[in-house]
Amino acid sequence: MKEIVVISGKGGTGKTSVVASFSVLAGKDAIIADCDVDAADMHLLLAADFGISEEFYSGEFAKIDKNSCINCGKCEAVCRFEAVKSSGDYYQIDEVACEGCGYCARVCPTDAISNHPAKVGNLYVSQIKTGTKMVHAKLGIGADNSGKLVAKVKKEAGKLAKTTNKKYILVDGSPGVGCPVISSLSGAHFVVLVTEPSVSGFHDLKRVYELVKKFNIKAGCIINKADINSKITDEILSFLVDEKIAVIGTLPYDESFTEAMMAGKTIVEYCDSKLNTAIVAAWNKIKELLT
Repeated sequence: MKEIVVISGKGGTGKTSVVASFSVLAGKDAIIADCDVDAADMHLLLAADFGISEEFYSGEFAKIDKNSCINCGKCEAVCRFEAVKSSGDYYQIDEVACEGCGYCARVCPTDAISNHPAKVGNLYVSQIKTGTKMVHAKLGIGADNSGKLVAKVKKEAGKLAKTTNKKYILVDGSPGVGCPVISSLSGAHFVVLVTEPSVSGFHDLKRVYELVKKFNIKAGCIINKADINSKITDEILSFLVDEKIAVIGTLPYDESFTEAMMAGKTIVEYCDSKLNTAIVAAWNKIKELLT
């Protein structure tokens, strides 16, 4: 079983659409994991049924018993996150602002404050249209600990892949270089970097590859919309050669990419085109590199 993680240095490169297309091409051979929990949307392209749902708790938040509160204000005075608010006769906690540090509970003279587990999101296991399963999640509004939720998604996807004897785990990672990306990369066998030929796209490709190198994971790159700026595309290709990163594919700009998304389909399902052919070739290249 091989775990393939697809990431990008910035959002908007077409990463999720590429992973969804690979998911269709892999069919029943793969378990899919959507680790972009801050902005999960691959379920829209893969017709996820949200068959299994589980609440995810991580960290804590404080809660004030208004009947025990004597309105002394000590909790408000020590809260550096400005999570303690006065309601007139007693104080209450803004759960979004609260970091669960417990300092307010320590200084409360009447023990009116206690910490409780914080629900930060939901984990889902869905049947998808390719005849396999996808593990995905949704982080709550203003919630923290997305790296831990990503780890949970990957762990559940790994269990499913082993019990069902799948060849691949396909992971849609978060954009950027933060904790969710680091969590996505843990345990991967191969990383696919998706970029675009723009100044910011090239800059963030180099930045995210610095992170990949620290994990010592073999990597390849897909340049999406490669024909919109041939100068930067050539610069990216030179960088890939210098860094010994495999060129998996150069995808042409094609408006059918957007049309397919609007129809709730991946490009490999939507129409025959040069883009379709390039994505199929890219998937075949990845499989070759994994052998």
